Amino acid sequence: GDGLLYLEPSPRRIRGLLGGEVVVDSTRVSLLLEHGRLPRYYFPEADVRHGLLVDNGRVTRTKLKGETRHLDVRLGDRVVADGAFTHPAPPPEAPPALAGLVAFYWKALDGWLEEDEPALGHARDPYHRVDAVASSRHVRVSLDGVLLADSRRTTVIFETAMGPRWYFPRQDIRVELLDGDAHTVCAYKGHATYWSVRLPSGLHENIAWTYLEPRHDALAVGGRIAFFDEHVDLEVDGQPQPRPRTPWAAPRWWERIGRLEAQM
Repeated sequence: GDGLLYLEPSPRRIRGLLGGEVVVDSTRVSLLLEHGRLPRYYFPEADVRHGLLVDNGRVTRTKLKGETRHLDVRLGDRVVADGAFTHPAPPPEAPPALAGLVAFYWKALDGWLEEDEPALGHARDPYHRVDAVASSRHVRVSLDGVLLADSRRTTVIFETAMGPRWYFPRQDIRVELLDGDAHTVCAYKGHATYWSVRLPSGLHENIAWTYLEPRHDALAVGGRIAFFDEHVDLEVDGQPQPRPRTPWAAPRWWERIGRLEAQM
């Protein structure tokens, strides 16, 4: 619930890259799990490149973590303002090991490695599952009376804390897909390519997506098409499904998601 902070050691080697150089390299990583936020890696300062972090004097406070000291990340002539932070004196209810650890905003660095594989989007939660399962259920998607997709050979992804997502073979899409302009990345599934659909009712932007080169947990949906249940009418075995209320239900959701990703 609200107010939950959980800090646990991670067995994974994590490296952060800036300007093609490794600036943090650790096998002593801590993973902070915080209610309502994406997981974040914290590192012992000794595992961060010497001289990289510069205290810029900015201090903020949060109830759960106490004082936050903001740090600039400097490598040669390159400066990433407010790229990292520490919590020097967490409140008693916070994990005591948080004191003295350094965290980076994900976007402050140019890239991340988890062991020797690229890490995408944010630190991965070890308790988060992505299961891609073949299904012969009859799944139909329509919008404003127009059939968009109809299949008995979908692959459904069951993902922790999310409703099922139904991925259709391209042959079972019944409308022309137009290139969308949204760009998102999922730490568990990979980079998403988006599609729009033009109907008599108008252009419905970024209403569907594909993972062209999915990560291993989602390999079974590579090249398949999923529609946002939030914006279409979905039937499974003849039963209409409710439109879920999620961050993707908002009009022009991709603008909001982009702003949230920039804060990582």
